Formats: sequence, structure tokens, C-alpha cells
Amino acid sequence: MVTRPTTWIPAAKGDRLQDVDTPALILDLDRFETNLARMRAAAASFQVRLRPHAKSHKCVEIARRQIAAGAIGICCQKVGEAEVFVNAGIGDVLITNEVVGERKLQRLVQLARHHPNARLGVCVDNVQTARRLGALCMAQQARLDVYVDLDVGQNRTGVATPQEAVELARTVVACPRLTFMGLHAYAGNAQHRRGVPERRAAVEAATRKAAETRAALRAADLPCEVITGGGTGTFIYEAGSQIFSEIQPGSYVLMDVDYARNEQDQNAPRFEHALFILATVMSQRGDRATLDAGLKAFSTDAGLPAPTFTGWQVWSVSDEHTVLQRTGDGPSIKLGDKALLVPSHCDPTVNLHEWIVAVRKGAVEAVWPIDARGAFF
Repeated sequence: MVTRPTTWIPAAKGDRLQDVDTPALILDLDRFETNLARMRAAAASFQVRLRPHAKSHKCVEIARRQIAAGAIGICCQKVGEAEVFVNAGIGDVLITNEVVGERKLQRLVQLARHHPNARLGVCVDNVQTARRLGALCMAQQARLDVYVDLDVGQNRTGVATPQEAVELARTVVACPRLTFMGLHAYAGNAQHRRGVPERRAAVEAATRKAAETRAALRAADLPCEVITGGGTGTFIYEAGSQIFSEIQPGSYVLMDVDYARNEQDQNAPRFEHALFILATVMSQRGDRATLDAGLKAFSTDAGLPAPTFTGWQVWSVSDEHTVLQRTGDGPSIKLGDKALLVPSHCDPTVNLHEWIVAVRKGAVEAVWPIDARGAFF
């Protein structure tokens, strides 16, 4: 039998940044805390609840710090993620996704039964799923919060019309152990529209549909306590709509190259790049430097990562290597140097790592496990 070697940890508290083993995922704590504070202030100014999306970081310690900074709870995307966070003591978790399949439904209900003092929510867009959830909760004496998922333009999941929402909400309300909370109305298709007018217009359309659906629910004597949605790219529009009562941005706490491509709205807080990949120069020839981090250390679905220093650009990426090419004036690079890269897409990059190395002013302050890494089921 082959046994796995002892888990590799890239650093220890007190290490200097340049001594961290690579490839490593680095979190700049000063920037991270700035992002927490700016989001807290923004949510408070609009008087909306903040429920950050933990699929971006998958880290219990970060979730705890978000809640300490004013969040009411977190979002996640899969039952496996919810299990990690609820079992770690995060007491209010919303799965902003449909859960389908008997095994997954059983696990979800068992999680709710084992943690009766926690609030566990889930989205539905299908009457059959709602009825099965209600039956399982009755059988196991568990309770779940349920949100009707409303398609506001992404064309991915969600009911299409207010009439469908009313029918589905009636099904939920008829189940004694399900609590109908309201609507999930996430405009995912708007998050990376580059121009401010385009993002604002997409959210305005989503808001009109959410308002129309809420009116239909109320006309049918159905409660609609919460309308939740909004991501890092648009949350100020949902928050300012007076329709959304809750926002769920995720990437703001880390930030990445792709979000930096968005035109900045002058009314929105500016978030700092706090997440980096640390890599070592493993080969150097003239104007070429090759790093020891590649596709197994960061995602390129949203493009290439960006160096944090001038005069060099990412030339190519393969499984285990990133090649930098000199483009102009910039620092000289020699064998063994360490380089920081900003990932293009933070969520799938985090999922490739086991640890976040939390650094302040060039020194390691903590190493946090990425507890929900790989929880994609």
C-alpha cells in the first residue's frame, strides 16, 4: 500500500516572505483587512445585510473574520462546502445553488439535523426538489430555510416567471419543516461587464424582475423576507436598489486580475489585490526567467496572471512552469529570486492549494488551511 507523505506546509509563523517555500498562496493581511473594512462600511451605508460568498476563499478562518467584520453569515455553492463551514461553527450558511440527487439531499438534511441551532439555507427552482426536501426534513425532524431561485438574466438556473415563483413558494410553505425566506436573484452575467453603464443596466433589469416577483408573492399572501444577490462587480447597485435586502459579494476580499479589468465606479469602494502566488525563479537566461508555478498553482480560465513588478510579462504557462519575458525597464531577475503574481481568477486558484500563507509587512503571521478545498460535490 502506498501512503501519502506528511502534508507539506510552505511556511511557519515568523518566516520572511522570501523564505516561504513555493509555489505558495499568499494573503497580504493589511490589504485583506482593508477590503473587509471597506465592504463593511459600504453595506452599512446602504443598510443591507452582508453575506459574503465563501466559494472564493474556502477558508474557515477567513469566514470567521468576515463575520467579525459585520457579515451575518456566508454563502457557499455546494453541500460539501456547507458541511465544512457548519461543522466548523459558522452558524448561518446559505447554499446559493440547487441541490439535486438523493445522496446530496440526504446529506443536506442530515447536516441540518445535526446542527439544529445553525441556520442552513438552500435554493430551489423545481417543485419536485422542494417536495423531496420537505419530506426528508419531516422524516429526520430537521429544518431548512428555502429561497426560490429567480433567473434574472444568467440563463443558468432559476424560475423564469413570477407565476413559477409563486407556485414554487406555495410548495415550500406547505412543508412544515421548510421556511420560505424569499428570493435568490443573482445577476452573475453582470459581474464582469467592463463598463459601469453595462453593469448598472444589467442589475436594473434584474431588480425590476425581482420587484415584480416579490409583488406577485405578496399578492398571493406569501412572505418574501429576503431578496439576496449581488457580487463584487455589482453589489452597490443591488444594495442601492431598495429591493435587495442582502448582498453576497465574494471576490472583494481577495481580488484578481479579471475584476481589475472592470471600469471602477466612482461611488463604489476600491478593493486591493490581497491574494498572490509566490513562485521561485528556477531557470534564468538573458531576458527570460522561468518560475516554478504553473497551471497546477493557478487558474488561467480568465487569462494570465500578472507580475506585481514592471518590465516583465508572463510569456507562457504550462503545467509546472511560468515563463517571464523582459519587456522594458524593470528589476533584474536572478536564479532563486521570488516573484509575486496576481492570479487572474481567485476562486479556482484557491481551490488548487491546501494552505493560505498570511503575511504582514513581509513576515508570515499565520498559515491557514483551505478547509473546503476540493468540496465540489
